[in-house]
Amino acid sequence: MFKFVEKNIGIPVFGFTIALFMVILYIFLKIAPHLFIETLRVLKILSPIWLPLLSAYIFWFFWVMYVRAYFFYNQKYLLLEIKLPREIMKSPLAMESVFNGLHQSVGEATWFDKYWSGKTRTWFSFEIVSIEGNVRFFVWTRAFWKEVIEAQIYAQYPEVEIIEANDYTKMIDFNKKEIIIWGADFKLTEPDPYPIKTYIDYGLDKDPKEEFKVDPISPMIEHFGSIGSGEHLWMQFIIRVNKNEKKKKGVWFGKTGWKEEAEEEINKILQRDPKTKTSSIISAAGFPIDPILSEDEREKAKVLGRSITKLGFDVGMRGIYLAEKDKFRPINIMGLMGTVKQFNSNTLNKFAPARYSTVFKYEWQDYKNTLKNRAGKRVFDAYRRRSYFHHPYKTQPFVMNTEELATMYHFPGSTVSTPTISRVPSKKSEAPSNLPI
Repeated sequence: MFKFVEKNIGIPVFGFTIALFMVILYIFLKIAPHLFIETLRVLKILSPIWLPLLSAYIFWFFWVMYVRAYFFYNQKYLLLEIKLPREIMKSPLAMESVFNGLHQSVGEATWFDKYWSGKTRTWFSFEIVSIEGNVRFFVWTRAFWKEVIEAQIYAQYPEVEIIEANDYTKMIDFNKKEIIIWGADFKLTEPDPYPIKTYIDYGLDKDPKEEFKVDPISPMIEHFGSIGSGEHLWMQFIIRVNKNEKKKKGVWFGKTGWKEEAEEEINKILQRDPKTKTSSIISAAGFPIDPILSEDEREKAKVLGRSITKLGFDVGMRGIYLAEKDKFRPINIMGLMGTVKQFNSNTLNKFAPARYSTVFKYEWQDYKNTLKNRAGKRVFDAYRRRSYFHHPYKTQPFVMNTEELATMYHFPGSTVSTPTISRVPSKKSEAPSNLPI
């Protein structure tokens, strides 16, 4: 049985780092004591230079962590559940419109807001969840955004029902003696500008009849609905507005963004000068010559150009499978990985598991499952906190446009016949009239 718990799980990463540093220092002292003493003497001489700089950096680092933690603590968060009707006839384009409406970088407009008040861009977590085979759709958000989210969803899906729900993650009391958790963050294997396979590639933008639709989200919903008692499958997409904050390669300072990276990739493919946009191949007469491109190269350039015409989000993607110890089935891990492959493109971009996932070939590699339990504890805590862009589980996100997001998170139509999807018993006629526009 699962029960609701309020206990927070913390990982003493800072303490572990200090302990590791002290061990290395001790080894250095034992191996080369004279070199160690000489190093200390040099550091003492140079301390008027490096000590104030180091102190300022440490103070700034912990100050930012403190003001942000204080800001997060004083925010109210809620979980919205979207209950689907028996039939949804709209394509994922409707969900793309929802993401367009949420593309608002409110919260950190000024330096004062970010570094004194601790404010940050709002992030949302769109979640597809199976609780013992019961498939449900959630949106986690700050309470401030509740009406905006409801308005955007009702505008495209007036027949759905949106309710405030209890946080399902608090049903789980992490006890390694009773449950097993496997989880992973996901990453893109290619540069961000290269898109995954989207609903347009599946022909859903043409609104075919239900019986002819091939919805890439169907395998995920079907697999999520197939698990049994004592098992959970969770998938979350944590998003915020992209603001081109990636460090530019080859320079000390400077930022770049996924659109600039896309332009660079297009220039490479078309072999053109980035400034003049003409071919970099020059004939004997001194004129640019258009390169001979393969069909695959032309298609890549075309897709990249279309991808950057849409709005972009920073994205963190995380999946979890957990179950009571006697009901844990490793095949469901393979099933979770398989559902993600529906969005992979062999010529463009694809997903791969990143941190947290722990697989060992031999028992001696992880004595008493210490590393596996630690990884499960961390990914569970990160998921429950919806932490990705900030500490304690700050991770490098990737960028996806609204078309890609809508492909991975949308409300399926009748082509998905999974009986355990949480649905409203009857079709609603219209959205509430008092929602903000």
